[in-house]
Amino acid sequence: MSYALLMVAILAEVAATSALKQSDGFTRPWPTLVTVAGYAVAFYFLSLALRTLPTGVAYAIWSGVGIVLVTAVAWIWHGQRLDAGALAGMALIVAGVLVMNLFSHGTHG
Repeated sequence: MSYALLMVAILAEVAATSALKQSDGFTRPWPTLVTVAGYAVAFYFLSLALRTLPTGVAYAIWSGVGIVLVTAVAWIWHGQRLDAGALAGMALIVAGVLVMNLFSHGTHG
């Protein structure tokens, strides 16, 4: 259940971060509303996940998966280009999150 809560937090944060660009410095109301609401939902669900997940593990997953998803959204909807270095870096992030969750004994509260 904790990982489901964390995933909701990550998806809300990705939506908020993606809308942040569209808010144009908080000058456009709808993207600004999505940004503020998304971050509120993200931090609320993160706080619920932290009831049982270790903080370091939750944050590593949050940031790693968030980076990859925000980059994917930027690539798909904003036309951001990804070079070999960016793709390799994201592969390393994903690998790090997987190693932490599959092989570390400290991943469960």
